[in-house]
Amino acid sequence: MKDDRRLRRLVDGDTAWLWSVRQKLDRNRYDNCRLTLSLWREGSRSCLSIVFRPGPDRVISNTYFEAGTVVALPERDWLNLYEPKTVRSLLQIATARGQLPRGPGTKEIDGWHLFEDLMAVQNAEA
Repeated sequence: MKDDRRLRRLVDGDTAWLWSVRQKLDRNRYDNCRLTLSLWREGSRSCLSIVFRPGPDRVISNTYFEAGTVVALPERDWLNLYEPKTVRSLLQIATARGQLPRGPGTKEIDGWHLFEDLMAVQNAEA
C-alpha cells in the first residue's frame, strides 16, 4: 500500500513542485469517495487540488484495484496518480488552461476534464 501522506518533488522546467495523493473513502457510499492530487509550487502557499469523484462511467480506486488509479469507461482509459509522468502531464494541462492558483490558498478543480484532455493528447500521439 502506498504512503499517501508522503510529499513528492517534481521539477518542471525552472519550477519545483511538491505533490501528494490523498484518498477519502466512504465504505458505505462510494459516491462520497474522492481521490485528490494536490500540488504546491515549492516555497508558495498556494495549492492546486485536482479532484476525481466517481460518477457515470467514472471510477476511482477504492481498494478494489491499484491505489491512486482513475478509470474512464467504456474505453477503460486509466491513469495512476502516483506516477510522476501522470502528475507532470496533468500539471502541464492545468497550466495551459490557466487553472493554477493565483494567490495563497487552495484552488480545487475537477480532474476529469484534465483526464479527458490528456487522453485526447495520448490518443493523437498513438
